[in-house]
Order: sequence, then structure tokens, then C-alpha cells
Amino acid sequence: MRSLRLFSPARWLASVLLVAASVAAFQASANSYPLPPEGSRLIGQNMFHEVADDGGSLEAIAKKYNVGFLALLQANPGVDPYVPRAGSVLTIPGQMLLPDAPREGLVLNLAELRVYYYPAGKNSVTVYPIGIGQLGGDTLTPTMVTRVSDKRANPTWTPTANIRARYLANGIKLPAVVPAGPDNPMGHHAIRLAAYGGVYLLHGTNADFGIGMRVSSGCIRLRDDDIKALYREMPVGTPVRIINTPIKVSVEPDGRRLVEVHQPLSKAIEDDPKVLPIVLSEQMKQFQGAPETDAQVMEQAIRHRSGMPVEVNSHQDVADTI
Repeated sequence: MRSLRLFSPARWLASVLLVAASVAAFQASANSYPLPPEGSRLIGQNMFHEVADDGGSLEAIAKKYNVGFLALLQANPGVDPYVPRAGSVLTIPGQMLLPDAPREGLVLNLAELRVYYYPAGKNSVTVYPIGIGQLGGDTLTPTMVTRVSDKRANPTWTPTANIRARYLANGIKLPAVVPAGPDNPMGHHAIRLAAYGGVYLLHGTNADFGIGMRVSSGCIRLRDDDIKALYREMPVGTPVRIINTPIKVSVEPDGRRLVEVHQPLSKAIEDDPKVLPIVLSEQMKQFQGAPETDAQVMEQAIRHRSGMPVEVNSHQDVADTI
């Protein structure tokens, strides 16, 4: 039985050469990519990072490359999230499949903890890691189809009664209104969504930790530079679609069959997203059952849940597997 592989040796060498030439450009241009050609959903490129002696935490590395914390953890299973071993080489998950959704406005996939922004009139997409609602009846971030209804710079924060009660249970008494400033957990910019009476926002944060995790009270958090860019570029009225899709597939124009699997969102505190079942849609079942797909390799990708595209062609060479 053949097992999962992201890169063949030849592709690995090509990737290393590409990474050496593109790291600076990647960091300088945020996470913006030209849209792929017709029929393709593949964008970006995975990169590699060697942990220095004083390399810091996984969160610091995630912030350097502007990827989410859990995305980096999934791409590097077994790594110490607090003190990654010096000299170890981490995979930076910069390659991805575009979600199966209209390429317009803002598309937010809860399961992959990313948001995709398609600016009007431009042949590009910008991808940002996000933090979303934590487990709890009133703290989940719901799926929705909506639009941007308002934008505010230097917003105040008016915590709900439930939020204030949760903070109080931890010994923190919140004021009725938190003014703008360094103590405001909404950061310097907020973008309001029209659905559900406007209670959900995209906003910044006054904490470095939590992007790419389930940490909020239902809103969508971004790093300060990211929300600042969205605030500047995205007009009121922009369509917004929030989905929850842990698995994406694509048949690329060159014949490659790709699957990208993320850990599904937990529904209860005792759930383990590493082993939670992933229910395949009819489209996914047809993709897996096609003679061009190696169903066993796809099953391995579903179990591994690396969050990165994996080739599952049935005619892959032995050299392309481990």
C-alpha cells in the first residue's frame, strides 16, 4: 500500500530553490496571490523554516510568516509548540486550494481558520489567518451569507451580558464600555457584518496569541496589520460568505488530483479534532471513487489532516511516495 507524500524528491528540490527566491517576496506582499488559471484552485507555495537557537515559540514563527498557529501545528505534527527544537526544519503551509465558493468579496472557511479576500476588479486573492469563536452556546462563529454593513477605526467595545458574566467568573469585572486604546481587545479597526443584527465583526486584537485558533466570543480576529489592510481596501457592501468545510478537492488542468484536509471543528469540549469523523459530500465521494483517484492515499490524507494539498492520483510513481 502506498502512503502519503506531499513532495517527490524532484519537487522538493524545486521547492527549496523556489523558497530561497521567494521568502522575501512572500513576507513583503503579505499573503496575496494571483488567481489561478481557469479550472484551477491551487495557489501559493509551501516553504521551510529552520528553527534558530533562539527561535522562539511556534506562535512567533507563525506570526513571522503570517500563518495561523494551528495551521502551523497541523503541518508539523509532533513539534513542541512552546520551544521548537533548534535546528529542526518546519514546513510553512503557504500552499492551498481556494474554497468551493464564489470568488468575490470575502470567503471565510471556519474549518481552516482562514479568510480569502477577492478585491473587486483585480485578478488576485489575499489570504489571512483568523481566530474564531470558541466552544460554547453563544460563542460559536456561525456560517452565513451576508455583507459588510459598517467599518470603524479605533472602535469601542461593548461586551454583552454573557461575555461580562464569563469574564466575571474568572475574576475580571468588565466595564459596560471599553474605550479605544491599548486595553481594547478589538484592536484599532473593526468591520461589522450585517447578519444576526450586526453582532459579528472582523476586528484586530491587542494580544499576539490566538490567531489561527478558536479563542473569541464569536467574532473573527485578525492580526493588526491584516485588519488594517482589509479595513482600507474592503468597502461597505462587500459580500461575505462564511462556510465550514474541512476538506477541499480539485482536479487541476494538468491532471493532478488534489485533496486538502483540515481538522474539523469540535462540537464538544471532549472532542478530539484529530480523529473526529469527516463526512464526505456526494461530490467528495465521487472524487474519491473515480478511477483516477487512489482512494487509499486519499484516506491517508483524511487521517493525516495536514491542512496542505496532497496529490492522490492513482497513477503516481513509487518515487512520489513514502
